[in-house]
Amino acid sequence: MIRTLLILLGITALLAIAIAGVSDPGQASLTWLNYRIDTSASAAVIIIGVLAFCAVSFWNVALWLSRSPQRAERKRAAVRRKQGDETLTRGFMNVASGDGTEARRQAAKALDLCDNIVLVRILSAMAAEQSDDDVATKAAYTAMLSVPELKLAGLRGLMKLAKSRGEKAEAIKLAGEAYSQPKPSMWAFEALFEAHLEAGEWAEALALIDGALTRKLISPLFSERAKASLMAASAARLETADEASSRDQALDYAQRAAKLQPAFTPAAVIAARLLGKAKKLGRAEDVLEASWAAAPHPAIWLTYRDLVSDETPKERARRLQGLIDRNPKHRESRVLQLECALLTASKPDISEAVAALADHAAGDNVTRRITGLMSRAAQALGDHDGARSWVAHAAQAKGEPEWSDIDAEANAFAYSASDWSDVILTFAQKGVLAHPRYERGEKGLPEVPDLSSRYVPSMPFIKGAKRTTVRAVDLPQPDAVDHYDAAITGQDLDEVVALPPKPTRARKAATPKAKK
Repeated sequence: MIRTLLILLGITALLAIAIAGVSDPGQASLTWLNYRIDTSASAAVIIIGVLAFCAVSFWNVALWLSRSPQRAERKRAAVRRKQGDETLTRGFMNVASGDGTEARRQAAKALDLCDNIVLVRILSAMAAEQSDDDVATKAAYTAMLSVPELKLAGLRGLMKLAKSRGEKAEAIKLAGEAYSQPKPSMWAFEALFEAHLEAGEWAEALALIDGALTRKLISPLFSERAKASLMAASAARLETADEASSRDQALDYAQRAAKLQPAFTPAAVIAARLLGKAKKLGRAEDVLEASWAAAPHPAIWLTYRDLVSDETPKERARRLQGLIDRNPKHRESRVLQLECALLTASKPDISEAVAALADHAAGDNVTRRITGLMSRAAQALGDHDGARSWVAHAAQAKGEPEWSDIDAEANAFAYSASDWSDVILTFAQKGVLAHPRYERGEKGLPEVPDLSSRYVPSMPFIKGAKRTTVRAVDLPQPDAVDHYDAAITGQDLDEVVALPPKPTRARKAATPKAKK
């Protein structure tokens, strides 16, 4: 208002000065109610400006007075809003500090002061949850369902509450309701996906993956991993079915999974087993070779080895070399190279393969499987002491997770439904293979060979101790060199006769004492 008046006065002054500055400023006359007023033009301009100024001032004052109630209401609302914001702030700070009781008190106060119903509902739910009051928590999250912006949050809170109470069916129902919303959240998909996995419902999980990909909840990579692992689990379930149609379905699942994700070893192994039973050895080898190129695993080469049984060791080594060539620099390929060398019993090849594994057989890299392999290699090279040393070293070495995927009966990936759930979820999320048997510490195929305890220079003493018929106290003592000639020369004591008994010292006859 002041700015407007100042502008009006400025314009009036400029006009008066301009009129006064001309040679003939002119006259102005006003006749009103039989009165006549004559004055100069500049004075008339000034008078008009003053009157306009007074009129505008009067009008603005009148408006200001008429708007006083609204100004007072806005001020009260601002004060109330500030108090509400401060109450919300204190409430969230109480939740963060773990004071659920004070947080609930602030939430109740904010309900009367704050117009932001969304934040008030959220604070009420968090405060009730912090105070471990299930009834109040359920009521707070249920109240969220009436607010469109908070419906997903309310469903999530109710689902978590149901899970904490052990009400799985209710939790799944709430997750399904959240997933059916126009814009579902990722947590709803994850809850349903994990529920299907836990129940072993592979077909339902596959359908869920397709729907989530269409709705752009998951990435194409996640979808491929999940589908491959789910189809492999389905194939494992149908692999031993009595019906031929089920086994055919298992083969179809396994082949599709192996093609979709060659790095998922169980799919390739199951597909190769089923193809081998169907006498499609060439196709089985192709599947295993593709999987080896993507992610080598000991179960792959063991399955590859067992595809053909009627072959000589050299032929088998030559065939396994084709697998090695698909990924020659990988650790598993170097391990397999040593296995092939042991098959052919070629000492130069064994020495070369041992040298290639030197980095994996030292320090923290060594595992029980490597110590067992190095022990076999040392024995094949004639280093019996070295072989025993590697076996002794195995007691301190760690196991291999991949080797644990093969059980004691040489069955690869013989998992239960719960194990498959872990494998599927881990591979879908991270792209790596979980090892449930390793986590449980279950025994699998032997990693360390059973070596003979015979040590030539000591065996004569051992056999001598076993075969002698005399008492232990009558065994030859170390100073009886003649009895140790066979031991020193490394001879066997199979033909050593029983030792003659040691001569006994004759007792002195007791002489009766003379009677006094």
